[in-house]
Amino acid sequence: MADLKGWTGNILRVNLSAGSVVKEPLNEEWARQYVGGRGVAARYLSEEVDPEVDPLAPENSLIFATGPLTGTNASCGSRYMVVTKGPLTGAMTTSNSGGMWAPELKFAGYDMIIFEGKSERPVYLWILDDEVELRPAEHLWGKGVFDTEDLLKRETGVPDCRVAAIGPAGENQVLFAAIVNEKFRAAGRSGVGAVMGSKNLKAIAVRGTGAVEVDDPVAMMRAQWAMKQDLTEAPLTSEGLPAYGTLALMNVINEHGALPTNNYQLAQFENAEKISGEELAETRLATNKACFACTIACGRVSRISDEGVGRYAVTTSARNWKHATEGPEYENAWSLGADCGIDDFDAILKSNTLCNDYGMDPISLGATIAAAMELYEKGTISEEQTGLPLGFGNADALVALTEQTAFRRGFGDEIAEGSKRMGEKFGDPDVFMGVKGQEFPAYDPRAIQGMGLGYATSNRGACHLRAYTVSAEIVGIPEPVDPRATEGKAELAIAFQNISTAVDATGLCIFLTFGTSIESIRPILTAATGAAMSDADLVTAGERIWNLERLWNNRAGLTSADDTLPKRMLNEPIPAGPAQGEVNKLGEMLPEYYRARGWSEDGRPLDAKLAELGII
Repeated sequence: MADLKGWTGNILRVNLSAGSVVKEPLNEEWARQYVGGRGVAARYLSEEVDPEVDPLAPENSLIFATGPLTGTNASCGSRYMVVTKGPLTGAMTTSNSGGMWAPELKFAGYDMIIFEGKSERPVYLWILDDEVELRPAEHLWGKGVFDTEDLLKRETGVPDCRVAAIGPAGENQVLFAAIVNEKFRAAGRSGVGAVMGSKNLKAIAVRGTGAVEVDDPVAMMRAQWAMKQDLTEAPLTSEGLPAYGTLALMNVINEHGALPTNNYQLAQFENAEKISGEELAETRLATNKACFACTIACGRVSRISDEGVGRYAVTTSARNWKHATEGPEYENAWSLGADCGIDDFDAILKSNTLCNDYGMDPISLGATIAAAMELYEKGTISEEQTGLPLGFGNADALVALTEQTAFRRGFGDEIAEGSKRMGEKFGDPDVFMGVKGQEFPAYDPRAIQGMGLGYATSNRGACHLRAYTVSAEIVGIPEPVDPRATEGKAELAIAFQNISTAVDATGLCIFLTFGTSIESIRPILTAATGAAMSDADLVTAGERIWNLERLWNNRAGLTSADDTLPKRMLNEPIPAGPAQGEVNKLGEMLPEYYRARGWSEDGRPLDAKLAELGII
């Protein structure tokens, strides 16, 4: 990789069945064509894994991939992607995390790790520069993420190593299990932690003493300072996110009548202010926290209130006796809060902390509990089945089910399957609020039309980050767009999908796009890698990755029939609030989306489009 900087040029291929670790060169052609982490990993997966494989079978691969800007001085260059076939959706999933782990992997001299096969016994991977080995992890199996990280730092004798691990949820094949690094940063969605657990892989601990070499340090510094100026002038990246984190959105989305409540039966939560960013900042915030090279610091270090300590910090679980924790993010506070009709911030903090320790996606967990609450209130399931009263607003049930789910105990065994499978089992599939088996995040697509199209067409199942049209439709970035209109939403969704995919590939955080643009990011990428590239080339790389993922999903059995929304979103109008009477008009937007994508009427990429993008 001498001609392409930013990359180390090395990947680790770990065959867990054989217990072998091999260092091999990164495919430079793919690095140029797909830019980085998410894209290059998707290419490796598409070349090496049968799309019809069982996600939890040894034949599935689990890929950890950084980008060329990960570990550089580029603002927010902290990200890595976990790419695999997800057990929750059966689709190619690309789950993103920040923190410090990914830069450390680059400093050790590696861009990616590809895990194949399945170990006979629990193991972890230890990386110290050129020293790479699989080590026994039976003594770690059954432990939470917090204890695992602490024990590995002592065991390796390297207290500043970085650890990415699964908790009991991954070990027990909870279908939305996460991979958690630095205890509170997570590759959270689609069940990547379950795939890791299926391979008997407990953790990856890494310490690197090198650095990331860039092509033109002076040009990169100049481009970086120009982008930082953008970020300091943009209200959301200079004021909103630093002050309130992503929870700044709670009151905003509620005021627009787009905050899903009680499993999307309502679109406003009357007590939203009690679980808002303003409430957290006023009553529970200890300090902000940033990922590597971050100039925004949206992370929250929080504490359970004095009133809540006796209920949640001590009595519920001995392992979480400390008052301080991190989070919650907006999506988590919504799923564990408004979607379940819960306004007890201490319970939300407790459940969120357990999700980090046990290694679970709080979005799918909370949304599945909300679906169970709807089943309970309908009388479809009883207290005899659930083991506890499960009506909306029951904060104690939320905390209890969080623990039960991680260990698949009691009714938690049903929650662990996700709301789609749970609804089908109990004869009411319409309680599932999601797409392709993955639960919705915190925006009602009846009130925000573009988000509905983004959810329906997301390659990894319902996701806000794949096409965050809320940025334009609610926040007004890059310019205001009417959230109720359908005209132009196909082009809007595609633009957001291509750009967000391109940013994911670089190793930067998507939150940068709230204050800057591809026009500022691309010069940093060029200076780092030395690869000649225009702004349009970078966006096209995002389009190329998106089409590759779609093609693989088609081969895995997903079709246009999966590009849909629940009946409630299409047929049941919002009952009250600013968006009263609205349904999502997906039928008006989806055909135009397919045409604009250059796909067939049934949503398959045409050969002409694949050839244009260099995929075939």
